[in-house]
Amino acid sequence: MKNLNILLIEDDMIEVMKLNRVVSSLELKHNITEANNGEDALKVLEQKDRLPDIILLDLNMPKINGIEFLSILKNDSRMKYIPTIVLTTSSNQQDLLECYKIGIAGYVLKPLKYEDYIAKIEKLLEYWSVNELIKA
Repeated sequence: MKNLNILLIEDDMIEVMKLNRVVSSLELKHNITEANNGEDALKVLEQKDRLPDIILLDLNMPKINGIEFLSILKNDSRMKYIPTIVLTTSSNQQDLLECYKIGIAGYVLKPLKYEDYIAKIEKLLEYWSVNELIKA
């Protein structure tokens, strides 16, 4: 399994810490870059010669929300193929539909129980680390 370069776009610091804790407790060697909102994420994506392998995206964020961010991402020829997985607490069917319409690679609901969260993140990262990913 390969180590992934992950861009995590999440405005809640507790969620950021939670994901980092899961990755280190599972002894995974993925490289996580954090952005607190869509605007910061776009800056990160502009500067890099190397784009992330996958993006983990929260929907409910200030400035640019997740759906607006997705629209910008998918209209960019350099970034539109980066698999983007929504990690959210929103089970809103409209959000779900909108995200798949724009073109996401997955929509994962954050479970309340920490054990369930660990299990979901482990499966998610395991799946993407065996995929063939486009290198930009």
